[in-house]
Amino acid sequence: MTALAGSIRLALRDAADPSIAPGQQAYMKSSMPFLGVKVPVARRLARTLARGNSDADDLRANALELWREATHREERYAATELMGLRPLRGRLEEMPVHEEMIRTGAWWDHVDEVSHRLAETLDGHPDEVAPVLRAWSRDDDLWIRRASIISQLGRRGATDTELLVEVIAPNLGDDEFFIRKAIGWALRDYARTDPGWVLAFVAAHEAELSGLSRREALKHLR
Repeated sequence: MTALAGSIRLALRDAADPSIAPGQQAYMKSSMPFLGVKVPVARRLARTLARGNSDADDLRANALELWREATHREERYAATELMGLRPLRGRLEEMPVHEEMIRTGAWWDHVDEVSHRLAETLDGHPDEVAPVLRAWSRDDDLWIRRASIISQLGRRGATDTELLVEVIAPNLGDDEFFIRKAIGWALRDYARTDPGWVLAFVAAHEAELSGLSRREALKHLR
């Protein structure tokens, strides 16, 4: 057991309120149980205990230990928080870890958090990351596809619209809720920066976009 991972595990258990754990597990439809620590608290504990640690290798090792050996979902929330700390943020070398967490996490709470890391990595390494996201958009794993679609959330003017189109296009006919929602979310987010572009995209793909994707994309435009 690495020291930081052990400290985080103990802190999570000290902060736990077992009375709320069943409700958390039911809401998340999780086979992995909860300790009863609210997500912001779990993330804050990890961040606080890691403060001052600038060793990227050590932070990654602790994150992977927490993730792979997790017995409760909060340990995985702590792991993704460690991967977002400054020494690891935006590093191309961390892409395999992000992919592992998406594939093995396989649910929206984990996938959506890890997608923030993809956006940061794309910012720093567009030539290397964009081809990966294009490939992911056609992957058999729906969570990998979802991650490719929402990987640019929050990039605003830095959004690569060509890439956005390329990751959405293979998924337009998908009837999976989490894919349709992701398409609408990605478009709605970019509409804050360029509403005209989003309106034009929706108009051009009217026949292909699901009702859910269309409603989400236009949510703040009509």
